[in-house]
Order: sequence, then C-alpha cells, then structure tokens
Amino acid sequence: YDPVSRRERGRREFDEVMTVAAPGDDAPVTQGLLDFVFAEIWSRPVLSRRDRRFVTLACVAAADFEADLRDHVYAALNSGDITITEMREAVLHFAVYAGWPKASRFNGVVDEQWDRIHRDRGQSTPPPEPLLPLPTPSEPEARLAVGEESFRTINCLPFAPSRDNPYSGAGILNFVFGEMWLRPGLGMKERRLVTVACVAFQDAPMPILSHVYAALKSRDISFEEMDELALQFAAYYGWPKASHLNQVIGEQQRRVRDEWAGEAAGS
Repeated sequence: YDPVSRRERGRREFDEVMTVAAPGDDAPVTQGLLDFVFAEIWSRPVLSRRDRRFVTLACVAAADFEADLRDHVYAALNSGDITITEMREAVLHFAVYAGWPKASRFNGVVDEQWDRIHRDRGQSTPPPEPLLPLPTPSEPEARLAVGEESFRTINCLPFAPSRDNPYSGAGILNFVFGEMWLRPGLGMKERRLVTVACVAFQDAPMPILSHVYAALKSRDISFEEMDELALQFAAYYGWPKASHLNQVIGEQQRRVRDEWAGEAAGS
C-alpha cells in the first residue's frame, strides 16, 4: 500500500474521467474522492466507464447539487462517452423514474454544457435532432397494445397492468412502455442502468425489486455488472441506500438463478 501512488492514480483517473484537472486541495472529502472514488472505483473492470457514467448521472441529477451535475454532464459529453442524443434520452428516462422537476434541472444543465463545449471549441452548437416521427403508433388502441407487449417483454412478466385508470393506462402503457422504453436514442442496457439507479434512491419497495429482477432476467445487465452498479451507486448516492440495493440484488440473483435452473430442467 503506497498512499502517494494511490493519490497519483486517483488524480490521473480523475483527469481522464472528468476531462479537467483534479482538485488540488487537501480537504478530507477531496482525499477520499481521489484515493477511493477515482483511484479504486472508476478504474474497476466489468462495468465500462461509459456504463458508470449513466449510473453516476442519475445519482447526481437526483442529489440536488447543480455543480456536480454540471461537472458530470460536461465530462460525459466532452469525453465523447455519451452522445448528445443519448444524454437527452437519458434525461427523459430519468424524468419518468425520478420526477419531472429534477429532470427539468438536468435538462437545463445538458443544454448549458453542450453549448459550453462547442463555445470552448470555437464551434456553433448544432441544432437538435427532430422529435418526429415517433417510432411507435399514434393510434390509441395500437399504442396501448404496443405498451402492453413491451411492458411484458421489458419486465420479463407474463402480464401487463390494466387500462382502467390514468396511471396505468395513460401513463404506464401509453407513454412509459408505449413510447419511452422503445425510443431509439438510447440502448436497453443504458435504460436499465438509469432505471436501477433511480429506483434505488426511491423508497417504493416494488419498483426496485421488479427492475433489478428484469435487468438480470433479461441478461441486459449481468450479475457481475449489477454488483458493480451497486458500488458505483454507493459512491454517488450513499452507502445506506446502496446497502438496500445490494440486498435486493442478492435476492433477485438467487431468484433468477432458480428460475433459470427450473427452465433448464423443464426443457
């Protein structure tokens, strides 16, 4: 163990991840940031740096501290790890699972930092991609049917919620699964990363169970990647919430293994 080399490793990793120079102060929180978060966590294998960015962005967008959100949005875009289209889709996905008011701030920071990057490069900010046409049906009945099918597929369940109230019909089936999860600007794995991070800092018991389960059962996120997600989440949203997430992950890993074993035995 060499604390000097660890600090230097943390500084190098910070420079690469954040695309700016590491802080130079010796405050305990800065030491911990460099010596552990950057020297140890960001450089770990299994999850890519790009994957870690999606988890981190969800955490800092929810934490109500705009400076950190600004820094991580800038770094993700400036590095090229996340495209502006992917970032804007991540904002929309975050809005559904963490709330529109927090997403409003997130969206404003994305626009601000995208403009900053181009201004610093002496370039004009390119126009946004067109929103239309939507990739999903506009006819109400067809849209609900698509929502029901994608709900079953994405959640790895044999059923879909009823249409008999605005929350499940107009919200879950029509928009969340009838459009948002199917939008082409962001991949399924990335949507899973954002979603698991979001449900992990909420206090509703069922969403965290269902989304950890579905991410694992679908194989969009491997068991090893999910374990790393919990560690990344701990660094950016706190160990108590991450402890609960880690417990749920263990339970759902056992559930999925048992289901896979049963399916293999029945085939």
